[in-house]
Amino acid sequence: MACLLEAPLRISVLSEVTATSRHYVDRLFDPDPQKVLQGVIDMKNAVIGNNKQKANLIVLGAVPRLLYLLQQSSSSMELRTECAVVLGSLAMGTENNIKSLVDCHIIPALLQGLLCPDLIFIEACLRCLRTVFISPVTPVQLLYTDPTVIPHLTCLLSSSQRTQEYITQIFSHCCKTPEHQTVLFNHGAIQNIAPLLISPSYKVRMQALKCFSVLAYENTQVSMTLVNVLVDGELLSQVFVKMMQRDQPIEMQLTAAKCLTYMCRVGAVRTDDSCIVLKTLPCLVRMCSKEHLLEERVEGAETLAYLMEPDVELQRIASTTDHLVDMLADYFKYPSSVSAINDIKRLDHDLKHAHELRQAAFKLYASLGSNDEDIRKKITETENMMDRIVSGLSESSIKVRLAAVRCLHSLSRSVQQLRTSFHDHAVWKPLMKLLQNVPDEVLVMASSTLCNLLLEFSPSKEPILESGVIELLCSLTQSVSPALRVNGIWALMNMAFQADQKVKVEIVRCLGTEQLFRLLSDPDTNVLMKTLGLLRNLLSTRPHIDQIMSSHGKQIMQAVTLILEAEHSIEVKEQTLCILANIADGNTAKDLIMTNDDMLQKIKYYMGHSNVKLQLAATFCVSNLIWNEEDGSQERQDKLREMGFVDILHKLTQSPDPNLSDRAKTALQQYLA
Repeated sequence: MACLLEAPLRISVLSEVTATSRHYVDRLFDPDPQKVLQGVIDMKNAVIGNNKQKANLIVLGAVPRLLYLLQQSSSSMELRTECAVVLGSLAMGTENNIKSLVDCHIIPALLQGLLCPDLIFIEACLRCLRTVFISPVTPVQLLYTDPTVIPHLTCLLSSSQRTQEYITQIFSHCCKTPEHQTVLFNHGAIQNIAPLLISPSYKVRMQALKCFSVLAYENTQVSMTLVNVLVDGELLSQVFVKMMQRDQPIEMQLTAAKCLTYMCRVGAVRTDDSCIVLKTLPCLVRMCSKEHLLEERVEGAETLAYLMEPDVELQRIASTTDHLVDMLADYFKYPSSVSAINDIKRLDHDLKHAHELRQAAFKLYASLGSNDEDIRKKITETENMMDRIVSGLSESSIKVRLAAVRCLHSLSRSVQQLRTSFHDHAVWKPLMKLLQNVPDEVLVMASSTLCNLLLEFSPSKEPILESGVIELLCSLTQSVSPALRVNGIWALMNMAFQADQKVKVEIVRCLGTEQLFRLLSDPDTNVLMKTLGLLRNLLSTRPHIDQIMSSHGKQIMQAVTLILEAEHSIEVKEQTLCILANIADGNTAKDLIMTNDDMLQKIKYYMGHSNVKLQLAATFCVSNLIWNEEDGSQERQDKLREMGFVDILHKLTQSPDPNLSDRAKTALQQYLA
């Protein structure tokens, strides 16, 4: 009869089971219903606050019997209600208790109980369901298995303040995916929960607010609906604004700010709306100050980072609000030896969670500095900031490392910072270490940052090159993750820009022609574009062009042909024609084009294309082929004249686009010289 527990655990727990515990379970089987009821009431009193007693009763098989009594229509309403209360109390024990209850199918039994007309029994079932569902070990999908459950719960919302509190709490904990949001939305969650925001009960208001925050998160449909909802004649956004006032509890201020943040991020509320600029943003900045609890500061900083991530104006406003940049520096000093924390338990908790503050600060700095040069400067000039980022890159917490590298990536978009702070603190060293054996999420951000450190004006480029990074980057191009393939090839592209012959040869050798051509047929357009960029950078300066084309010319021409013939975007074809123009600039490489009539016809076709960018690139290619000062130019000019190129050049001199007409005139002058 006992719930499913592993045998060894059962034996060890059973050894501690007292005769009293057995007595409680035995009474549940008494033939006298009054004695059974009294037994359940005594059991309820015995388990309150006693986890050992709860575990004993579960092991002895109390749960299946309680569920049986709860489901029997012959049981009195009082007995069924007391059974639900005891089960709720057992659920308040350890996670193992919850697992045992779920294994005994407590959820379907309690959901069935909600069909009973007795309100006190319904409330007891809901209270127990709430306790079970808020546990991290309960699969939330169990709420959605039966499609009649959500509509029935929505109908029960109006029954009492208790049903409102429990049901909204169940909804907010069990809404984890876009599919869950849709189910709740389709069954009228918004219309039914909105009136609860002005309930006389704080608990109901708070749970209703949490419901809206999980419903609105990254959900355009929900957020667009929320904008037009009226609560007692007032727009919902204004109700949220009132909930953010300083005289409201912090939890309420924060959750209301999250609701407006999520609505803003999906475009339901404008970023320049006064409820965002004058209310939500200042409220979230306020949460970052040190008089708040650690978890409030973490949530405030992370929500603020999310709010302003895509909007430079909000970043500028935040950076000048309440000295935010300096305020965040305190996140790294907490808890300090002089922290005024008298509560030892709180101090112990905060010491264990201090890394969450550092993570939140890095996230917020990353968001603040993602666009504006002055803000980046302000961040790097904050006391010991670069040292903090460097140590953050090697913290034991993977989340802190990810946030630190995000912050570094944000700052690495600044030319000035790449030339100064990044060089002074040799950030490339810990960054290179971070590229070894980390989850893909960290690897994507670290390799993105590396791309910026490899730009030609970055002083870190040389030492990174010397550290043998090429092999690592080439291995990234073979990843199943498109983001990692893009970053690997992007970094190689930056590395190849104006590089020595030695570096280019090493890139080609390490990447291998097979992989290079595999990347040229990659289904991801970003990968293809960056591979073309790499090829273009490899094929620059004549000796390099001639050397690479002499060893790989056939495959490169084949790849160019395939791309020009396939269905690709204008950008891809333009980049491909630019590669062809570089090949045409080689001394010996240009013969690979001149002896390929099919390729010449393609160039001719693109000179007459409707897109000016493609016309320009194709004309540039012709210009390089017929340039006068080079050996064999006369023969090349004659061949192209015979093929009708000169006529097209004459037409292009009349182009309304000044760049194209100038390029065509320059090419024609080669014939006149």
